[in-house]
Amino acid sequence: MLPSDFPLGTLVAFGGGDDDALLARLCALLPLPELPVEIITTASREVAATATAYQQALRDLGCQEVRHLAIDEHHPADHPATLRRLHQAALVFFTGGDQERITDFLTGTEFLRVLRHRFQTDAAFLVAGTSAGAAALPAYMLVDGQGWRALRKGGIQVLPGLGLLPSLLIDQHFVERARFGRLAHALLTHTNCLGLGLSEETGVIIRGGQQAEVFGYGQVVVLDGRQLYSHNLGRIGQGEPVSVQGLHLHLLVQGHVLDIRTGKVNNSKE
Repeated sequence: MLPSDFPLGTLVAFGGGDDDALLARLCALLPLPELPVEIITTASREVAATATAYQQALRDLGCQEVRHLAIDEHHPADHPATLRRLHQAALVFFTGGDQERITDFLTGTEFLRVLRHRFQTDAAFLVAGTSAGAAALPAYMLVDGQGWRALRKGGIQVLPGLGLLPSLLIDQHFVERARFGRLAHALLTHTNCLGLGLSEETGVIIRGGQQAEVFGYGQVVVLDGRQLYSHNLGRIGQGEPVSVQGLHLHLLVQGHVLDIRTGKVNNSKE
């Protein structure tokens, strides 16, 4: 990716759990409290309760114009009113649930084209996601892979995501659900990607597609597969254990800033 290809917008991804730290940070990033915030609950099976809870929480934090933008079986993404609201939104926030529902309803739509365009060209535009909503934001997303099976060939599944950042894989509930194996495995087939494993109550703010600032109360596990020099994935059969050499790892906490291009880490407090 050339420097000119990096998006101008800001992406905020959170690992799930208690969202208070995320919501407070989103409100702080919003330039003016009266700017429109759109909550997208497509991933959720409890749409009304989820939307109401996030709307109330954001309003309590000072956001004045918080709305629920329904996109699901009964509300098409390309409805003219929905597209109009997307054009006007300062912040689009994807809630948790099932990330495949997000791509099921947005892939190939004008809504997704507009979302990508605004994120690419509008420096004031914010896109955020928590849990499944965070996992769906990059070009690819992990949707399956548990425990020891994730380190066996065929033990994971990676599908296309929303494509806002092409060089990342984001996994959520990372430490709590022991997801190291599946993210490491995924990088063997997506060697141009950086893997971010977000613990619950922990997130990253990615500005301009380049600098990822860690915030929250847990860890962000960074797996960098861009300098792999050996792995056995192409030589083994289904169900056999994978091996890899040259996978780089960082364990980051609040205050660390990761350069996505180089993989180097700085401490913003130093």
